[in-house]
Amino acid sequence: MTPTAVIELRDAAKSYAGGVHALREVNLTVEEGELLAVVGPSGSGKSTVLNLMGTLDRPTSGVVRVTGYDVSELSDSGLSALRARDIGFVFQHFHLAAGRDAVSNVADGLLYAGVPVKERRARAKEALAKVGLDHRFTHTPNELSGGEKQRVAIARALVGNPRVLLADEPTGALDSASGALVMELLRELNACGTTVCVITHDNEIANSLPRQVRFKDGAIVSDSRARARTGSSAGPRVVSRTEGRGW
Repeated sequence: MTPTAVIELRDAAKSYAGGVHALREVNLTVEEGELLAVVGPSGSGKSTVLNLMGTLDRPTSGVVRVTGYDVSELSDSGLSALRARDIGFVFQHFHLAAGRDAVSNVADGLLYAGVPVKERRARAKEALAKVGLDHRFTHTPNELSGGEKQRVAIARALVGNPRVLLADEPTGALDSASGALVMELLRELNACGTTVCVITHDNEIANSLPRQVRFKDGAIVSDSRARARTGSSAGPRVVSRTEGRGW
């Protein structure tokens, strides 16, 4: 079966006032079921790529397609609907509401999906249980460890069953043990069919994933999948969403 592209960048570039070129004619395809790292130092362009892949920004030139939609052809409301339906975000600093318990924070991930309040909370509890936090439903962020906060954030990202999970430095605010647990959770989610893209500056994390796309000065300087397809090693297994949604 031919893999399905969930994200495509074709000659995608992003420039800002003053002649700042954050991204230079990037070509990148992410296929359904992939687990990959977008890696590079600060200022390399990886955050700009995240914003384009997550439809948080539009390219200055070139084409960006997400789950088959050309983002330049969608209105702001259309992009919001696309994000609510198909994309989950996990950030380094969690972005949890301080005065709200874990269930409420996760249920907020369905605010723009038109889901009734009772169903939002039921699905939030299910998502928390799946990341091992069914004993933390009523706890607020200040009652949770860093690793637990990140698992709440992952549950919030996944409560809407997105096709793509974009994790921006997901272990950056965690100790090494908590970070290892979060990465293992991301691997488990990917094994169940979710496409996972980890944006990181950490080479150790990047090298632990099946595919590494390395950026420098706004351009891709290497892509391990491209090397694999020339015969140096086997490419990553692509898992369909219908094959493994059991987590």
